[in-house]
Amino acid sequence: MAEAQSGYYVPHGSHWPIIGSVGLSSGVIGAAGYLQGMDWGVYVMAIGIAITLYMVFGWFGTVIRESVAGYYNDKVDLSFRWGMIWFIFSEVMFFAAFFGALFYARVLSVPWLSGEDPLTSRYIWDGIMLNWPTAGPGNAALEFEPMGAWPLPTINTLILLTSGLTITIAHHALKAAERVKLVVFMWATVLLGLVFLSFQAYEYYEAYAHLNLTLGTGIYGSTFFMLTGFHGMHVMLGTIMLIVITLRCMAGHFSADNHFGFEAVAWYWHFVDVVWLGLYVFVYII
Repeated sequence: MAEAQSGYYVPHGSHWPIIGSVGLSSGVIGAAGYLQGMDWGVYVMAIGIAITLYMVFGWFGTVIRESVAGYYNDKVDLSFRWGMIWFIFSEVMFFAAFFGALFYARVLSVPWLSGEDPLTSRYIWDGIMLNWPTAGPGNAALEFEPMGAWPLPTINTLILLTSGLTITIAHHALKAAERVKLVVFMWATVLLGLVFLSFQAYEYYEAYAHLNLTLGTGIYGSTFFMLTGFHGMHVMLGTIMLIVITLRCMAGHFSADNHFGFEAVAWYWHFVDVVWLGLYVFVYII
């Protein structure tokens, strides 16, 4: 404890990095084999994912125990905050690339192929006329229906906005040492996240079963599922993080002055909310 208060805490030697390296390497090798049609690929990928999950739970558990034991001081707390800030920035760039792909496809490529750029339209797809949403020139005759903003996407937007409110209320309850209110609103946030995922799963079912909107539906289908699918994966990860933090709240791990673990998850969840608002506008409405 004295070391933590007077200097920067240096953790002891850990086996988790090597375990994580083995898990990630196995997962990537297995995924590559699976994409190449190798029978062993899916099994190696599953083993790699399992090892990685074991590493995540184990390593995070170690950090939680060190935090509860009081090993971390203000310098460590600041490093955690900067680490989370840069992580969220990397996520912003991740989604910016996908929004950029959508922008390029519908604002630049479609007009060029439809005659706005004579060279592109003449020498690549002469005589083709496209309007967004489209599956692209190679699938111009493909019949499908785009996913509208009503009802499920709009309902999911309201659900995520409400979840942002509930986790904010929970944060204020934590700072006010109102434990019951904190736990109630955290479980409310978890429930809203699960409802969002359930509605999105049903939306995908409707897309495949009734709209002929699949990953094979050209450029519209690929950008739609790329953006909404990756966002859904982030909501799923965020919901898991919320469950862990809620259980920690119930165990009394946080105080009004020391709760960065809670704040980090709240930051991530608000980021997920903001990304969805962009998706709702640019994918479903415009």
